[in-house]
Amino acid sequence: MATTDTQIKEKVKTKMDLARPSLFNVIYMNDEVTSMEFVVVSLMEIFNHSEEVANELCLKVHTDGSAVVATLPYEIAEQKGVEATVLARNNGFPLMIRLETAL
Repeated sequence: MATTDTQIKEKVKTKMDLARPSLFNVIYMNDEVTSMEFVVVSLMEIFNHSEEVANELCLKVHTDGSAVVATLPYEIAEQKGVEATVLARNNGFPLMIRLETAL
């Protein structure tokens, strides 16, 4: 007589309910030292803005005192902010960048 092993396998469905990551605004703050040319270049290099958009944002920073230059998930916003800050310091500019929760 042959024996048969019977194995019971349960099917478990894992439901992954992933929430969208919170978005944060990356904000450039105006100062009296950082050149407008540097701001435009940093916006193009780090945030991939076109020259036209970078110039518009730069003018907004200059006239309004600050401007939201990007809205990104927190980790990316933080990394881009660090990249811009390091680039500014390496070029002798005190550019300040702030992150805040996007509404």
